[in-house]
Amino acid sequence: MLNNIFFNDIKQTSIALVLLLLWMNCCLAMTEKKRLELKKCLTMVGITITNMHFQKMSSILLNAMVEEVIKLIRTSNINVNDVLGDYSLTLVDTLDTLAIMGTQEQFEEAVNRVIETVSFSQDNKVQVFELNIRALGGLLSAHMLATDTTFNHTIKGYNGQLLDMARNLADRLMPAFKSSRTGIPFPRVNLRKGVPPTETTETCTAGAGSLILEFGVLSRLTGDPSYENAAKKALKAVWSRRSNINLLGNVIDIQTGNWIHTASSTGAGIDSVFEYMLKAYVLFGEEEYKDMFDQAYKALMLYVRDTSGYLYRNVHMSTGSLMSYWIDSLSAFFPGLQVLEGDIDAAIKSHLVYYNIWRKYHAIPERFDFYHKGVDLPYYPLRPEFIESTYHLYQATKDPFYLHVGEMVVEDLNNRTRVPCGFASIGDVQTGRLEDRMESFMLSETLKYLYLLFDTDNLVNKMDSNFIFTTEGHILTLPGKYLQNMKPVKKTRSPIVSMQSSASGTCQRYNPTGIRSLMIPGLLDMSSIPFQPQTDYATSIVGLATTELPPLTSHGYCESPITASKSISLSFGYTDYNGASNNNQRYKSNNIIDLLGGYLAKSLSGLRVELVSASRKNDAYLVKGG
Repeated sequence: MLNNIFFNDIKQTSIALVLLLLWMNCCLAMTEKKRLELKKCLTMVGITITNMHFQKMSSILLNAMVEEVIKLIRTSNINVNDVLGDYSLTLVDTLDTLAIMGTQEQFEEAVNRVIETVSFSQDNKVQVFELNIRALGGLLSAHMLATDTTFNHTIKGYNGQLLDMARNLADRLMPAFKSSRTGIPFPRVNLRKGVPPTETTETCTAGAGSLILEFGVLSRLTGDPSYENAAKKALKAVWSRRSNINLLGNVIDIQTGNWIHTASSTGAGIDSVFEYMLKAYVLFGEEEYKDMFDQAYKALMLYVRDTSGYLYRNVHMSTGSLMSYWIDSLSAFFPGLQVLEGDIDAAIKSHLVYYNIWRKYHAIPERFDFYHKGVDLPYYPLRPEFIESTYHLYQATKDPFYLHVGEMVVEDLNNRTRVPCGFASIGDVQTGRLEDRMESFMLSETLKYLYLLFDTDNLVNKMDSNFIFTTEGHILTLPGKYLQNMKPVKKTRSPIVSMQSSASGTCQRYNPTGIRSLMIPGLLDMSSIPFQPQTDYATSIVGLATTELPPLTSHGYCESPITASKSISLSFGYTDYNGASNNNQRYKSNNIIDLLGGYLAKSLSGLRVELVSASRKNDAYLVKGG
């Protein structure tokens, strides 16, 4: 009698498990209708906010002033940096967003407004790096869209005015390079007067080494090599000062070449230098940039990435020793770069950490303490890096999980940050306090990547060329006539050395070609990311796990912990046993799926069960076929 009762419990549990997993698969599959709804929603939101800004700017222009960053709510706000300089930054930064998300008419109107109203002849001190990626990149990208028939956004009567403006802006930034003994530019210049006499000689690595894409494209389009030469010299100057283990520091003195801050990471102050190494190779096709990146990436995987393969920490550039217990939101871009590099397995792991941080706070705090599993710096200025990586991972894998991540982000942004005329930065992700500020990258990157994630048929998602997204999300490409010094791609590459036993740990490699349609009846596909063992450990890293996990080993965490006090084994009609004593089973039926250290039954047909006491010491039972 007891055996019958126990068998019924097992059967009901098995059926419930199967139904639960089928339900999860159905939920995971995003319908075409839902995808199109999200695309339409993002289009309406992005264009509405941009048009509001146009209208607001038009009224301000009557008083000879130009709005820089959209002000959203009537509160005091002192969070202003030196990217602002009275040149309508948001408008310039979002030109290509209008081309991608809006109509041709809206794109042309925005281009005409920039040509007619924007001037960089301002007596203001600005940050070279920020103005390069936001304004110079925005002008160059819009110029390409307006002239290259590939994008279907050419403007009739356009005569290259944006390119002229880009050159004018670059000329105002060039003084930053000229008085530097190392070739590394000063971090700031006055747009009329050059480098201020009291300007600091300390600059961050990203600011010094992330100019080559915009300056290089400008040189190719204008025929003036001075811009590209200056940016390349700066990048090489930084790279030549790497440590013996090929790591870069965070802050350097441009006159002495000495490192001021020796922390190495993939985050703030250093992040985009790696991005520009690899993307310069993609855009220009020149091997020297790829050689830099390969060495840098190998060092990051050896010393910055922890032994689990999930976290990329702050370590000392000379020793690789840990310097802090936090990661920052800017480093969420790195999984996207790993996709471009082709290291999908590493990208999936790293992305899962930020995914779970977002789940925990419905945003990503500027810094997260992975030791205490809590917030270190609480603000979220609507940064795009996590969404950027989500977009690239979906493009590479087509896993519907990433569409659901995008949906989660859209809902949280709408629920937490939406205000009548835009989206407000979050001052504290824990309390939900908002700030009176929307950075230009909200429109130029955050909404753009979300839109492209759901607009699967967009031309940008189908391009197979040397186009890239800059670190500000601007699209740049170069036709063959502008390329030079190209060499054949190396056919062999040295493997990435890792502190793990293999590049992907002990986890099964992600195989996107194995994903089947989740909506086909009879198919129970467990290959999507939420069903992979990597997901469980990433959840525990940020403090979302409900059960304690076993200690992390150098091989990472790639199997489910056995927490139950009793073990139960089900056998089906097509099972062959090598003896009951060692419980060694060879499954021959395709009704059984190996899942997270156990087995999932797709069908209960032909099930025969007999209860046998396996070990009184462990109070466990063995269910064996008869």
